[in-house]
Amino acid sequence: MKILVLSDSHSSLVFMRKAIRSVKPDAVVHLGDHYDDAVAMSEEFSNTVFHVTPGNCDRNFGFDAHPEVLCYDVCGVRLFMTHGHIQSVKGSLHRLINEAREKNARIALYGHTHNADCHWEDDLLVMNPGSCGMGHRTAGLIEVEGGRITNCRIIDELDLEG
Repeated sequence: MKILVLSDSHSSLVFMRKAIRSVKPDAVVHLGDHYDDAVAMSEEFSNTVFHVTPGNCDRNFGFDAHPEVLCYDVCGVRLFMTHGHIQSVKGSLHRLINEAREKNARIALYGHTHNADCHWEDDLLVMNPGSCGMGHRTAGLIEVEGGRITNCRIIDELDLEG
């Protein structure tokens, strides 16, 4: 199963649309900044399950009523999903990692910095998909089989088909 992770779209839907069409994910996670982009994509790709958290830029648009942290199983793996601003990820990942571990997550997903990153902290996969809407557009791709993470990587336009 494939999980496509997106963040920081900032009203630019071209790369998001291309990534969803190319990857054909079983689930899409959007980590905020701009929540309404994820809503639009979920309507366009109605056969795909979307999991969405608001970011710091979503506060003034009425999306602040949505949970800033989600933590539950997606494709058989427990995900901790947040934009990252409330965990102060621009300074350190310490709080993010601790919160994810407290909730028994296998993967900690965050955005906010626009810097793509995918690494392991012992048994916890930590991923920031970068920005799918600004600068060098990137996304995260996680592959899961039988409740196990089999692959994780950052993808960009060069990785996407036509």
